[in-house]
Amino acid sequence: MSHQILNTAKPTPPPSPSQRHHHSPPQPPPKLGRRAAAATALAAAAAPALLAVTPASSKAQEVDAAAAARPSAPCLAELPVTEKAFLDVSIGGEPAGRITVGLFGDAAPAAASRFLSLVTGVGYRRKEFVKIVPGYVQHGGVVSYAATPAVTERLAAEADALRARCGGVHGAAGAVSLVVRDPSLPPPKPKLVAKGGKLAVEEEPVGVAPNGTEFVITTGEAPELDASAVLVGRVLDGMDVVAKIAGVPTVKDNAGSPYFRVVKLIGDKRAVVAERGFNRPYTKILVTNCGVLN
Repeated sequence: MSHQILNTAKPTPPPSPSQRHHHSPPQPPPKLGRRAAAATALAAAAAPALLAVTPASSKAQEVDAAAAARPSAPCLAELPVTEKAFLDVSIGGEPAGRITVGLFGDAAPAAASRFLSLVTGVGYRRKEFVKIVPGYVQHGGVVSYAATPAVTERLAAEADALRARCGGVHGAAGAVSLVVRDPSLPPPKPKLVAKGGKLAVEEEPVGVAPNGTEFVITTGEAPELDASAVLVGRVLDGMDVVAKIAGVPTVKDNAGSPYFRVVKLIGDKRAVVAERGFNRPYTKILVTNCGVLN
C-alpha cells in the first residue's frame, strides 16, 4: 500500500495587476554616527586579517610529525633525577608550603643548569606567579635577564630533542618546564633604515620574546606547552602547594572578544597592557625562598 504525501500549504494567489507593476522605492540605509561608522569600517578592514592563519615553521612541523609517529613514552616518570631544588611559596602573604623539583640533568643539561642558576642567589626569590590557566601555572621569571638568542636557541633545541624522543612531555601533572618560545608572537616586520647614506631593510621584532627564565608547572594535561617550553624536571613533593596556587581566582581572559581582537590587530598598546593581565591571580603568589637540596 503506497502512501501519498499531501501538500497542505495554501496556494499563493497570483499578484493583482496593480501589485504586478508597482515597485516600492528602495529605502535608504540608516544613518550611522561617527563612532559606529568608524567601528564598522575598521571591522570590515580587519576581517580578512583575522581569518588568516599563519602556517607553522617547517622545523616545528618536522618535530610534530616525529612526535606523532613515535608513541608517547612516560618520560616524566622515567627520566633520571640528577639534582633537587626547592621553592617555598606564599599566597597573600601566608606560607603555602614547599615544592621540591627533581631536575633532569642528563636529558636536558642546558635547561637544568639554567634552572639551578635561577634558584640560587636572588633569581626566583621574591618573584611572582603571573598566570593560572587550566593545565598549568606560570611563574614570571626574572625580567631583568636579557633574551640572549644563543641561550634560548640551545634551550629550544633541547625541547625539540625531548619531543622527538618522548612525544608529548606535558601530558600529566607535575612537569616543570622553562618557557623558551612564544608561538603567538608575529614574525618580524621589515623596516627601512638609513646606513651610510643608503637605505637598507632590517627586520624589527614585534613583541618581546621569552628570555628563558619563566617556568611552568603542569596541573594536568597541557599539550600546548610542548611547542613553547623545555622540560627541566618533575615535582617530587608539593603538588598540594601547586593545587593551592591553581585555586587562586584570576582576571578573566577576554582575548576572544571581537573588539579586543580588532584593537590588538591595529596595534593599540592598551590591548597589550590588557592582555598581560588576563589569567593573572588577584592575590600575590611569591617564591619567598629557593635553592638546591643536597
